[in-house]
Amino acid sequence: MSVTGPGTARRIVILRHAETVDNAARIWQGHKDTELSETGLAQVSAAAPHLAAYTPALLVSSDLQRAAATADAIASLTGLEVRLDARLREVHVGQWQGLHADEVRERYPETIAALDRGEDVPRGVTGETRGEVAQRVGESVREVERELLAGETAVIVAHGVSGRIAATELVGIDHDVSDTIFRGIDNCHWIELVESSKSFSAESRWRISGWNLGPWKV
Repeated sequence: MSVTGPGTARRIVILRHAETVDNAARIWQGHKDTELSETGLAQVSAAAPHLAAYTPALLVSSDLQRAAATADAIASLTGLEVRLDARLREVHVGQWQGLHADEVRERYPETIAALDRGEDVPRGVTGETRGEVAQRVGESVREVERELLAGETAVIVAHGVSGRIAATELVGIDHDVSDTIFRGIDNCHWIELVESSKSFSAESRWRISGWNLGPWKV
């Protein structure tokens, strides 16, 4: 029987990248490769020591530069090498990529209305559904889970949508329920997930021990 206690519990921390110039301008990014803003660079400086304090054994990041640059700041404090994983990329937003949020609402009212009703339609008409994102990020986070030894922590740097979905996949919450009860993750904030074993069972589960944590919320 596997035992998960204070010294053996595994932990996965899922971090949203720092603010980008497009975040600040309310531009839909998706897979658009955008650099961090001045505010984002300051956010990384404030948050990186807190992530390094987890003493992670593994550091994995989306390969988009806004996530990779955020991960690099943590790597510089831990000595870890960042492993890039394209499966952690943000949801592909199709025709919305590069458009202002107000323009998207004006030009694509039917798609926006469907999303507001909770329907899992492709973002930006030609982009991904939530289910498609869940399949790829779920594979990535489960791979990380398999690599972690007892007592170890992994830090995963992802995006607003992909990071939230990764956490939901690991915990096993229905995505509609998750969208209803949890707020979005702010730039350079994170979700902390801790493994716990069920009583009288070898099966382990993951629980959310912190949501939207940040330098001033830990």
